[in-house]
Amino acid sequence: MPPARFLWSAAGLLCVASAAALVAARRLRISPEERERRRRELINREGRLADGAITDIDGTVIFYTYVVRGVEYSATQDISGISASLPADPAGLPGPVTLKYLPRNPANSIVVCESWSGLRIR
Repeated sequence: MPPARFLWSAAGLLCVASAAALVAARRLRISPEERERRRRELINREGRLADGAITDIDGTVIFYTYVVRGVEYSATQDISGISASLPADPAGLPGPVTLKYLPRNPANSIVVCESWSGLRIR
């Protein structure tokens, strides 16, 4: 008969493996659109403001640049899911913009989300 310590260790290992499998399965069920919405929501909630410039708009993608702590970033944001936040004529959008970025990862940024917009519409 195996020692009780071995049985408890095996049971603990089984619980940890089950929990990890449950978390992995749950992450797989989240659609890419939902994952992007959650990312925008996180940046809106925890992000810091910075000034930037929209350099181009191509369909539903905004291209912009900004500087954080002396490092220049070039980024894009797909706005297909939140295009209602944009004006009907996006031709006036290129130029200055306010954006939000995560302090622990300044490359992770947004220009617009469901509940906030840094667009300076002329």
